[in-house]
Amino acid sequence: MNISPVEVTYLLASILFIFGLRGMSHPDSARRGMTLAAAGMLAAVVGTLLVKEIVSYEWILAGLVVGSLIGAAMSIWMPMTAMPQRTALSHAFGALAASLVGIAEYSLHGAELGGVRIGALGFEVLLGSLTFTGSMMAFSKLQGLVSGTPITYKGQNIVTTVLLAVTVTCFAYLLYDHSASIAFYVMISLAFLFGILLVIPIGASDMPVVMSLLNSYAGLASAATGFVLSNNVLIIAGTLDGFSGLILSILMCRAMNRSITNVLFGAFGSVTEDTVAVAGVMREVELDDVATQLAYARQVVFVPGYGMATAQAQFAVRELGTALESRGVTVKYGIHPVAGRMPGHMNVLLAEANVPYSSLYELEQINSDLPSTDVALVIGANDTVNPDARDNPKSPIAGMPIIEADRAASVVVLKRGKGKGFSGLENPLFYKPNTGMLYGDARGTLQSLVQSVQKMQ
Repeated sequence: MNISPVEVTYLLASILFIFGLRGMSHPDSARRGMTLAAAGMLAAVVGTLLVKEIVSYEWILAGLVVGSLIGAAMSIWMPMTAMPQRTALSHAFGALAASLVGIAEYSLHGAELGGVRIGALGFEVLLGSLTFTGSMMAFSKLQGLVSGTPITYKGQNIVTTVLLAVTVTCFAYLLYDHSASIAFYVMISLAFLFGILLVIPIGASDMPVVMSLLNSYAGLASAATGFVLSNNVLIIAGTLDGFSGLILSILMCRAMNRSITNVLFGAFGSVTEDTVAVAGVMREVELDDVATQLAYARQVVFVPGYGMATAQAQFAVRELGTALESRGVTVKYGIHPVAGRMPGHMNVLLAEANVPYSSLYELEQINSDLPSTDVALVIGANDTVNPDARDNPKSPIAGMPIIEADRAASVVVLKRGKGKGFSGLENPLFYKPNTGMLYGDARGTLQSLVQSVQKMQ
């Protein structure tokens, strides 16, 4: 039995993808997993370049050069705080590529593809198109080009449902009549529109779930592309990507105690007129007082949020942690599973600052420690520490697991100002008597705290 070099490289790529995905299941092995996955992609590209059906390499080489330049520029100059936006763009471009391949195949071969391949092609183009526009809308929300709060209008869910029904009907008709090119192109147009309408009512606080779900769609579109092109590595890689993204989406929804349908259609974070103001005042504290609290504490828990990312404060957090540990203070980091704007956002930033993984504690682990914690230092987190999720059954986030920072003896919240989080909800934690608000840029504030702590004998 003869095995071609193409099949060998595709098999190698598939194995590397599987081991890469397995490595990324744990922070300690995530870097190795990324390296294996990148090697797998290289093997897949090399294998594809060996396919005999390739007539000319000019356009392939041009795409390789342009894509490499763009990828290198993004990796070198894009800050870690923009990683969610970069991920959204990657999903968009991958999905668009899958959609364009499907369009090209149908334009070239049409009904000759046969029922099975037409079905795979229609699924590929449908998912690829809506994922492209949905990912671009997610990018716009994360980048601040579009409001992060949900954009809603009367009868929105009905309009979206009808649009989806018409799109699926076009797909079904294409399966019935393979030569119905009008149905094919109408389906594509409606899918592009559906992607936009799907994401605009979703608030920025739900973006981690949306990003993961869009990743799943892009993976499934790639798998369908593999069926159309009879490309095994695309089928394997797309299926791995699609189902891992779907599983991650479900896990994150569980972490927020919400269903995927609620995330997609609940318009969470929209501003309502019946919002009740929280009683009390925010108590501002001085930096020197906070430094003294931290320096003489027995245990301190850092609770990072998106504010830490925007301020690029992860290195200052690490410096403060080191300064406290040198004084014998036990330092821990409480990580909420959906803190930030993408899955594992806080883990990535703290790993960049060389915070030991052994110091990172998941929600359930850190909550049991907080009642015996002297100071909980909340760095730019809002919704993930909101006690209304636990105490107020009428709150939109009721039932969502939170890091219970309010149970610490003292809470210090680092915030740039008195604004609300991305959900638009008021946070009663900021008004509690054991909470002090330390306003200012998180990185500058933390660096000043480091200097104050180091000066103490």
